[in-house]
Amino acid sequence: MGRDPLFDFMRKHRLLVRKTKRYHITTDSKHGFYKSPNRIKDLTPTRAEQALVADITYIKIQNDHAYLALVTDLYSKKIMGYKLDTNMRATLVIDALKMALDARSYQNQQIIHHSDRGIQYCCPQFAEFAAANNILLTTQQYDPYENAVAERVNGILKYEFGLIKTLPNLVTAQKMVKQAIKIYNSERRHYSLDMQTPDFAHRNQQHIYKKYSLN
Repeated sequence: MGRDPLFDFMRKHRLLVRKTKRYHITTDSKHGFYKSPNRIKDLTPTRAEQALVADITYIKIQNDHAYLALVTDLYSKKIMGYKLDTNMRATLVIDALKMALDARSYQNQQIIHHSDRGIQYCCPQFAEFAAANNILLTTQQYDPYENAVAERVNGILKYEFGLIKTLPNLVTAQKMVKQAIKIYNSERRHYSLDMQTPDFAHRNQQHIYKKYSLN
């Protein structure tokens, strides 16, 4: 039995250790900026770089708080861009998206960018950057399951790669994040990718996309 079927079996029989909840808010959706409609709710991606999903997650460091912005390819589950810093300004998510755009393998096609309704993703600074780079913005409504891939990737990095722990400082955290993402992309096989790694799936584009939820 593989890893994912094992977890499904254990979850069904309530054998999994309950995760510790860290109620640190990373989404401020109570703002007056324009919120895009959800354009990927019924989308079944057929290729890499058709749609990107983004999210911000909290990373605890000693004597401070850090925030990790991630940009993941919806089809291949490959993390294409990221930025870890001690703020949640718009530049955090813009820098993560810049890295994702620089990492593209397939140029000259419009990309859908999906996120929650956080102020960083809805503010004019981010919207202008997206428009300048031929990116179509879309946001979830109110249900986090609409951004399940991004939420799942957050959990994998935290609980499988140790980023849930309190880290000594920002520099150490940045090094650990870089290493975790490299291993995740190149070595971690996904049941939803027919047991391929995200890197392999991104290059070959042969699997049929499988939707999954958070549980």
